[in-house]
Amino acid sequence: MQYRELAVAGAWEITPQQFGDPRGVFLEWFKDAPFRDAAGHGLDLRQANLSVSAAGVVRGIHFADVPPGQAKYVTCARGAVLDVVVDIRVGSPTFGRWDSVLLDDVDRRAIYLPEGLGHAFMSLEDDSTVLYLCSSGYDPQREHGIHPLDPDVAVEWPTVGRDGRPLEPQLSTKDEAAPTLAEARERGLLPRFEDVQAYLATLDG
Repeated sequence: MQYRELAVAGAWEITPQQFGDPRGVFLEWFKDAPFRDAAGHGLDLRQANLSVSAAGVVRGIHFADVPPGQAKYVTCARGAVLDVVVDIRVGSPTFGRWDSVLLDDVDRRAIYLPEGLGHAFMSLEDDSTVLYLCSSGYDPQREHGIHPLDPDVAVEWPTVGRDGRPLEPQLSTKDEAAPTLAEARERGLLPRFEDVQAYLATLDG
């Protein structure tokens, strides 16, 4: 397993070792020891999610109040998505920065983002199937979003799918109505960097 820290501090790209033979492929997509070495703490699994998305579907940018927030460890079991992490921590040296990882059924990478960061992805193929391990359960009262097409965040979403056809972003009604990053900051919805760091320091090492 290879870990590479992304441009947003605390977020990681994970590339597993795959073992293939005529029967198929086997891999470990999460392993506690190397995860702890990279992240500095364990992943307290409280919920596992699965989503299936048509080509062009954009989910996010989503985040949760800290504490407890919601850390996510994400992979794509079928198809392909561009997975994006956004630094929404007010006071962070990289506030507003984003980075991305291609998750697909070829390299079978995963992405980890800790509490306090924004998460989104775009499906590059019909029926792309994404699996999430989450550190806390869904709580609609503590969940928030930022518009994924916010020009100030300026995520470079793909315009062409895996099959070479043009992609048009498809958003849910909720994501379509989400505030911009600036609006979310003005409303006091965003986590503060020092609060996130203090909470992460309480997690087990």
